[in-house]
Amino acid sequence: MVPSIARAAVEVDVAAAETPRVLGDPDAPLTMIEYSSLTCPHCASFHAKAYKPIVETYVDTGRMKFEMRDFPLDQYALRASAMARAIDGKPYFALIDMLFKQQSTWTRAENPIDALKKIGRLAGISAETADAYMTSDALLDSILNGRIAAQKTYDVNSTPTFVIGDEVIRGAEPFETFQKVIEAKLA
Repeated sequence: MVPSIARAAVEVDVAAAETPRVLGDPDAPLTMIEYSSLTCPHCASFHAKAYKPIVETYVDTGRMKFEMRDFPLDQYALRASAMARAIDGKPYFALIDMLFKQQSTWTRAENPIDALKKIGRLAGISAETADAYMTSDALLDSILNGRIAAQKTYDVNSTPTFVIGDEVIRGAEPFETFQKVIEAKLA
């Protein structure tokens, strides 16, 4: 059961929140999509080990863009995804990184929602805005519909799952596994 979240007077821009979160050159020749759950320890492991070398080697050089897609496995992951969608661009990716780095703390807190809001404040999201995004039925439905679409389109049934071009990789694989696939796609 998710602790109650105050209904806020902040207006949620659902259309902006639904906009894909893409890091890198939008015209890059290759796209890597990550389906993740912010409460998934395997997703946190990927972000701790392979994410940074992928970004430095392929995204920062303009050879690939990286897109985050929500695949929440529980109510806290759903609320965290919704709160993160209050921001975009590099601040969004910095917040996702922070949520993964602090995952074992906020997911085990006495009140995970309050812990999420504290992390959100570090990213510039007010408690009122966090509440508004975490309680927006339209946004929550959109995130869950994205999960259904991932299941239908790519047979995503666990996290993390990655799509690089037309190839699906399941699990928090080491950088070298991704490197082989990416290099083959860029060749």
